[in-house]
Amino acid sequence: MPDLRIMVQKYGGTSVGSAERIKAVAERIKTYVKNGFSVVVVVSAMGKTTDELVSLASQITAQPSSREMDMLLSTGEQVSIALLAMALHEIGIDAISYTGSQIKVLTDGNFTRAKIESISTDRIMKSLRENKVVIVAGFQGIDNEENITTLGRGGSDTSAVALAAVLRTRDCEIYTDVNGVYTADPRIIGQPIKLSQVSYDEMLELARLGAAVLHSRSVEFAKKHNIRLHVRSSFNYEEGTIVMPKEEMMEKYVISGVTAKRDEAKITIRDIPDRPGIAARVFGLLGENKIYVNMIVQSTGKDNKASVSFTVLKSDLDRAVKLCEGLKKELGASAVEAKQNIAIVSAVGVGMLSSYGVAGKIFQVLSEQNINIEMISTSEIGISCVIDDVYAELAQKVIHRAFIDMEQQ
Repeated sequence: MPDLRIMVQKYGGTSVGSAERIKAVAERIKTYVKNGFSVVVVVSAMGKTTDELVSLASQITAQPSSREMDMLLSTGEQVSIALLAMALHEIGIDAISYTGSQIKVLTDGNFTRAKIESISTDRIMKSLRENKVVIVAGFQGIDNEENITTLGRGGSDTSAVALAAVLRTRDCEIYTDVNGVYTADPRIIGQPIKLSQVSYDEMLELARLGAAVLHSRSVEFAKKHNIRLHVRSSFNYEEGTIVMPKEEMMEKYVISGVTAKRDEAKITIRDIPDRPGIAARVFGLLGENKIYVNMIVQSTGKDNKASVSFTVLKSDLDRAVKLCEGLKKELGASAVEAKQNIAIVSAVGVGMLSSYGVAGKIFQVLSEQNINIEMISTSEIGISCVIDDVYAELAQKVIHRAFIDMEQQ
């Protein structure tokens, strides 16, 4: 598509949360059109619309059909795309809105968590060649039987990146209510640093570990198709953060982000036989019941007995404990214990690949504050510690001060 300068943009719910915000987005899009871009816009539902629709469904039934939930939730984006098209018409910009089904965003049939399999570009390209701004409903598609499906959390981000991939454009702008990706949550760290660049792998780790700027599925898609994501605020015209291959980055911090994840709980199964197959039995059963397990630590004591600790989402805790209790007699375990008041504090950075002593320094600054580490997990570019939830903010502050603040001095 060499004759068109295509720009794909995505605007989140806060960016289109009111009529005034929609008009502001339209004005921004107009500047791109005037600068010669063919613009494809992916839009989320307005503000808290999705939450309100979920609440409405819960007033009807405690167990709504997944298919009907997708039918219901997809209506939020349909409102947004129509209003944005009207706002563009009002300022003299030709535009047309499409639902996921109208441009044939084909997905699998996994309602509420569908994955995109293909997107047709025919209708989009026809509209672009007619000099129209194309506005696409994010978060949704259709399966092979033409049922409406939704993509789950972060679905609109994923829609935008998928469109950038099929339209063969290198860049995709993600507009939200923050100015970019920061080294920490500004609500916790008074003056965190806004990163001009961050690698795909760092962003994936940060998203997995609690940073809410981008969802991991969209970053995975961007990495696979080598698409640069420009995270920007729709409330100003400042430059944001570019998520890109680490090989193209100019700046590489030892630690580029500190996060805390507070939606998980810890389960410990004590005094189980230290023999092959025990872990497979426990985590196989949890997997069969679609319970996501994050960190796992096993320790062996005397008499060939072991204890295994792992974290699950708090929303899955009751089910997970019940399953483990059911295995206790079979495994010969002495107890199944659960702890909810935990936080997973993490430090992430590609600079760890070429630095020594990072883990030791993290453990040291935590110990200086008498913060006990209950579990540890590491990767090439990340270190995570399970601590008592009451210390979550303090832990982020001291790690940020020890690495990021010091690196800036």
